[in-house]
Amino acid sequence: MTEFAVRQRSLADLVQPRLAVEEHFARTGHTYRHGPSHYFFEDHILRPTLKFGLSAIGLYKQGVRNALSPVVREIPLRFPTLPAAFDGFQLLQISDFHIDGVDGLAEALVPVLGSLKPDVCVFTGDYRFEDRGSCREVYPRMRVIVDAISAKHGIYGILGNHDAAEVAFALEEMGVHMLINESARFEQGGDAIWIAGVDDPFDYRCDDLPAALMGVPADSFKILLAHAPELYTAAAAQGIDLYLSGHTHAGQIRLPLIGPIKNNAKCPRAYTFGLWKHGGMTGYTTSGIGCSALPIRYNCPPELVLFRLLRG
Repeated sequence: MTEFAVRQRSLADLVQPRLAVEEHFARTGHTYRHGPSHYFFEDHILRPTLKFGLSAIGLYKQGVRNALSPVVREIPLRFPTLPAAFDGFQLLQISDFHIDGVDGLAEALVPVLGSLKPDVCVFTGDYRFEDRGSCREVYPRMRVIVDAISAKHGIYGILGNHDAAEVAFALEEMGVHMLINESARFEQGGDAIWIAGVDDPFDYRCDDLPAALMGVPADSFKILLAHAPELYTAAAAQGIDLYLSGHTHAGQIRLPLIGPIKNNAKCPRAYTFGLWKHGGMTGYTTSGIGCSALPIRYNCPPELVLFRLLRG
């Protein structure tokens, strides 16, 4: 049985801090990190130059094919604190869709998702390709993905730094339980675990971990969904057992021996991709399934991550 935490406030109330930040960005023409000059450089210099260079050396089309070849990464994780009834519990994480920026990605995911039967599926943000502009192209493609998922306890999601607040309402209408600084309780065989979700800590900075954990017993098994891995210190201090994030794309372009050109997160490099540990907390930062800047990937396949939680 899944017991979704009873909301003390409506979704409309919960996204008010994000809406206030959106209004500030629109009024000033700046985000907390970027202004018009950044977007001009990215749109008119960086992207065209990168695409031209990769096309000139014959690598662009291969990068697009790579971006349309998702893989499933299966990871068993052992926890001495995991309740016995959840031994073998399967959790599927999908992140960084940027689904309106990679034509054909939603359709490529359908057969992959059809082969999986997790106990629960979680989305860790970034549904839109750009971090500004319309979200209209996001919704029909996300519906294709949501309809292809078969998860016993449903789908839970958070917002990322590319998402407008309106995305939360659209996904809830599709059947995704959005956790905006909230938590959900999962009960099975008399035992329970919790999944908490915070709003974006990277650009919008609307995360509220204490609010997300309100009412969650301190000694319970807790999974945190946070778009970026940067909350690792606070999460460990709150007794989080498993921290799931994305945002970094693992660099998206990874060079042999060197690794990613850009990490895009204020945290130890080891925390920006793959499995990591911080104190007694286990973390995983996925490379995600979508792309930013251009619909290409090199040495960094789009991944869906299927965790098998084990006691011991």
